[in-house]
Amino acid sequence: MPKKQQSEKIQPRSKPEKRPAMGFLLDGEWRADGERFEILAPGDGSVVGATYRAAPEHVEAAIRAAVRAFPQVRRLPTYERERILNQVAAGIESSREEFARLIALEAGKPIRTARAEVDRAIFTWRVAAEEAARIGGEWMALDRQASAAGRWGIVRRFPVGPIGAITPFNFPLNLVSHKWAPAIAAGCSVVHKPAPQTPLTALRLARLVAEAGWPAGALNVMEISNAHAAPLVADDRLRLLTFTGSSAVGWELKRIAGKKRVALELGGNAAAVVHDDTDLAYAAERCVAGGFSYAGQSCISVQRIYVQRGVEEKFLAELLPRVRALVTGDVLDERTDVGPMISEAAARRAESWIEQAVSNGARLLAGGKRTGAFLAPAVLGGTNKSMQISCEEVFAPVALVEPYDEFDQALDRVNDSRFGLQAGIFTSDVRRIFSAYDRLDVGGVIAGDIPSWRTDQMPYGGTKDSGLGREGLKWAIEEMTEPKLLVMNLP
Repeated sequence: MPKKQQSEKIQPRSKPEKRPAMGFLLDGEWRADGERFEILAPGDGSVVGATYRAAPEHVEAAIRAAVRAFPQVRRLPTYERERILNQVAAGIESSREEFARLIALEAGKPIRTARAEVDRAIFTWRVAAEEAARIGGEWMALDRQASAAGRWGIVRRFPVGPIGAITPFNFPLNLVSHKWAPAIAAGCSVVHKPAPQTPLTALRLARLVAEAGWPAGALNVMEISNAHAAPLVADDRLRLLTFTGSSAVGWELKRIAGKKRVALELGGNAAAVVHDDTDLAYAAERCVAGGFSYAGQSCISVQRIYVQRGVEEKFLAELLPRVRALVTGDVLDERTDVGPMISEAAARRAESWIEQAVSNGARLLAGGKRTGAFLAPAVLGGTNKSMQISCEEVFAPVALVEPYDEFDQALDRVNDSRFGLQAGIFTSDVRRIFSAYDRLDVGGVIAGDIPSWRTDQMPYGGTKDSGLGREGLKWAIEEMTEPKLLVMNLP
């Protein structure tokens, strides 16, 4: 399939007539007040839909509703929480194409990639239903000293309380699901702020949750300006803040969160190591998938690729043609591999980082040309760790390829970053795999694949500036619950 020319102007779709705005969910009611604002498609600026931005009084009412609903939801029996979770999964599945189209338009995600996100979200809700039945505990023998004779204990996990949740634009269905599904499984009420670029997907999902019978007030979903969102962070009535987004914002939120528990899933600067004993064609194919899917706008997008020096040229011979063959264009076109970035400003930022690197000695091996919000998938060589494009999270369709001599040297270079989310290792030597597992300061090591690989039930999170705590259904439920001990003295 021929690649669209990057100089070609992306023609906007005709704008639809003005439609009623989608209301936000507050205390079991759909509210159509506050500031009305339109959601524009990143690629062409066409109107996707509209909703309302909540005011400070709405935020206060949502927190009160979540506090009021918590005693009810914490006592819901397991079978009822399982039923609700499974019903939401079924609802997403029955509306699969509707959700995929909405994600594609709202987030600028190619339709095939959007469908993959919908399928992941269905899986997320189904696994949450399974995990709702596995929230267990432990029986403890306490009589190991004579003074404790006759005593034994049990430990159970109890929901922490109402939760404040904030999510970014890049996975507007599945990342929202990773907040709500474990909260429902654990028995926690939620006040949620979706990304301002992509609130419609979250509101559509909220309708499914309400229709499934989750009690009124136990889920409140509204777009809130940053200036008015402070109570989600600082108000002690919300017992946990769960945030997915940039590192700078996440750590600042933790600083002002006070006594509440904080779970942070933050940015990355993900690296893949390609050793000379691996299948180079496969490694190149996977690095293209991991580096340029959704225009690189993922915190585990492949940004740094370290290749053993003896096979660097062979690897580039596999990588560069695959990158150049990627089709950039309309997100609703089934042929499109790479759509726009979330905004023209985001694309200009990435373009400027590329230009800075090249002016300081880097080589642009492919792509890098910008047309509006579209950035041609770019590969650079000759970079170094002092360059912004190497040491910071680029969050764009950009990958760097650099050689190394010894495997241990590659591990040192992966670790030479303030981020530590995931890393990918391509080698057939199991000793090297376990060496990487032992030495890499990251939340997950993916052997035989890219750092971008994730399945939604696994523990997911990072070290250093990449976050605090873990997502993945079982692990998120642990963040949203706390252990409580009961000691029995029955003489």
